Amino acid sequence: MKLYKRYISAASALLLCGNIMAQNDIKNEDFNPVNTGVTTLSITPDARGSGMGNLGAATDPDVNSQFWNPSKYPFAYSKGGIAVSYTPWLRKIVNDIFLANLTGYWKLGSSEVWALSSSFRYFSLGEVTSESDINGDPLQTINPYEFAVDVGISRKFSERFSGGVVVRYILSDLSFDNTLSGESNTAASAFSVDVSGYYVSYPMIGRSECQFAWGFDISNIGTKVSYDHGTTYAFLPTNLRLGTQFMFPVADYNTLSVGLDLNKLLVPTKPRQKDYDMDTIEGQTEYEEATEKWENMSPIEGIFKSFSDAPGGFGEELKEINVSIGAEYAYNQQFFARLGYNYENAMKGGRSYFTFGAGFSLNVVQLDASYMLATAQSSPLDQTLRFTLSFDMEGIGDLFGKRRR
Repeated sequence: MKLYKRYISAASALLLCGNIMAQNDIKNEDFNPVNTGVTTLSITPDARGSGMGNLGAATDPDVNSQFWNPSKYPFAYSKGGIAVSYTPWLRKIVNDIFLANLTGYWKLGSSEVWALSSSFRYFSLGEVTSESDINGDPLQTINPYEFAVDVGISRKFSERFSGGVVVRYILSDLSFDNTLSGESNTAASAFSVDVSGYYVSYPMIGRSECQFAWGFDISNIGTKVSYDHGTTYAFLPTNLRLGTQFMFPVADYNTLSVGLDLNKLLVPTKPRQKDYDMDTIEGQTEYEEATEKWENMSPIEGIFKSFSDAPGGFGEELKEINVSIGAEYAYNQQFFARLGYNYENAMKGGRSYFTFGAGFSLNVVQLDASYMLATAQSSPLDQTLRFTLSFDMEGIGDLFGKRRR
């Protein structure tokens, strides 16, 4: 089915296509990634975070914090902002798949303790021929897509700590009807919630004031999705992100930030036949019972189960943790240079890559770009580009106010 082939090579490149190089490094029977539905929710939308190796839980607040940690918004320098990002996805393979993201925030009241934020992301799989006649001529052409829209509220509880909650609606439309084979697929929808926290302090090292921050974000805690009329269900990519960042001045008008993020999918691992003695009735029964339990498991139960269900025990659980390290150099908050590295164990996907990025800010507008360089040439994620254009809404308001005067 061409639709499924394209979906696997596009949205699921995060999990399946990106694993091509991983399978070259380990035995196929050891390959055991965590499977989820709507994998596009895990794709980094903005150029700044991706330029630092997919880092953002505790980085300096910016307009794109909705994806990383919306609790940072009350600590943002500007009262409000809006940004649009664009990513041509898997451009080495196809030219009509992309991710577009629009996000913004606004601080509420004169005290600016509260912040309201929102984002809209749209992932297009391009034009797909889902049905052909005996001569190979297309009979049905569809345009599958996925989108998510969310609204968040965050609050500063003290001069150093804030928390936030985001509510999200998700739609994954891969629906089709194949009149020749009788196959059909439906659109899947879900609701989810994010919970986050952010802490920042300003220690003095020598004569310099530095910034130390840490943060967490548990994203996509929500309902399951089904593409086959409710026969089977898939978990959302519920993710735990923990991060820290240290920023310090290196000279007048020059600062350097270094950060670390740890990510783990809070999704239970699906049972595998190889972990059971399928040559015996007892083993077959155990496997069937484990599979049925996994299929009927609630998302909340799955979150707790995800910390202890790996077939390889605690050692395999540690392999499910993805590591992102990155740095950002800033000159006078006008020019930015970034680099980073993202590591994923080969057993869990092997999507490891270096990232580079740059940004330029002029008054109320900032343009950022990033570039991904995979560690394996066979990776479909290699040479991924991202672009983000951000606007300082408070600065724009001040400019118009000055013109009126």
